[in-house]
Amino acid sequence: MNFDFSAEQKALAEQARRFLAAECPSSAVRAVMDSDRKHDARLWKGLAEMGFLGIVIPERFGGLGLSHLELCVVAEELGRALAPVPFSSSVYLATEFLLAAGSSAQQERWLPRLASGESIGTFAFAEQAGAVTPQSIRMQAQTGVNGMRLNGSKTVVPDLGIADFAIVAARSAPGRDARGISLYLVELDQSGVARTAQPTLDPSRGHGRLDCVDAKAQLLGRAGQGGALITQVFDRAAVLTAFEQIGGADRALEMGRDYALDRMAFGRPIGSFQAIKHMLADMYVSATLARSNSYYGAWALSTGAPELPVAAATARVSATQAFQHCAKNNIQVHGGVGFTWAFDCHLYYRRANLLAVSLGSLSQWEDALVERMRTRQLAA
Repeated sequence: MNFDFSAEQKALAEQARRFLAAECPSSAVRAVMDSDRKHDARLWKGLAEMGFLGIVIPERFGGLGLSHLELCVVAEELGRALAPVPFSSSVYLATEFLLAAGSSAQQERWLPRLASGESIGTFAFAEQAGAVTPQSIRMQAQTGVNGMRLNGSKTVVPDLGIADFAIVAARSAPGRDARGISLYLVELDQSGVARTAQPTLDPSRGHGRLDCVDAKAQLLGRAGQGGALITQVFDRAAVLTAFEQIGGADRALEMGRDYALDRMAFGRPIGSFQAIKHMLADMYVSATLARSNSYYGAWALSTGAPELPVAAATARVSATQAFQHCAKNNIQVHGGVGFTWAFDCHLYYRRANLLAVSLGSLSQWEDALVERMRTRQLAA
């Protein structure tokens, strides 16, 4: 594979970096963390005006009609800036589910609103701690005289407090296997829905508990198709999230490098000490390996290659490890001040650990990678 982004895509990345440098300094991230605000509404509006929210949405729905490659380069810049906005839940998940399985009426109603930033979507999946499996999904979908209704609860739903609708995984048929799982579109401003905020390690990205009691819902896609749709969208989201993670990893590496060059000890920059050199070198290797694997994922995503399941899992595992490694060691390079609130090191550490579980844990993706590689070998 010989892959690189085009000149136009690199120009888009540079445009996004300049915009975020001006509109999303670390003070903006801290302002969200230190207040009751659940996101930076002004930044969200700016991203919509730049067209970033509708990159892959077709032009007939008010989007730009571009490819996932353009979305990848923007995701990387959002990761560098730690943008406190619901980009991943609304763009990587809700938008992708609607594009993959939404009816004409659902797409016509919601995609223009998503592209303009007028509406925010999310995905509700987990119901308890631990890995989400078909057996762990208990939320029930029932057909009544007044249409489809949902009953049950979801936990740690990203950006629930500011979302206008959620794509919800629920059981539509008796049994415990994946064939009984379907997806439903639930508008959150209705009497059958209750939302409760839940604290997380990164307060700049809100999460919440969703409780449904006879909540009105619309089937998304075909009944029983939920498991396959989740796998399809999660593979795409894994690649996009990997670019956010490598953006964050690179920025953490830069912070550590810059501090090591400026901080003096015993009359010398601490970057001249072997221990610091080795730490920064390890961070660089980790970030570079993650970038290579993420590029592999971007190639597979943009070409529709059959390698996408393996490439997505590889990118997810590598980028998760790299961001956590770089964020942690950035604190170590800074020494004692790296643990203080005043320095920005903890902002990246928080986001690294939040993204590490946003689509399932690292161990889940490692297991998936092993199984997918085994399946590909057997098919060869």
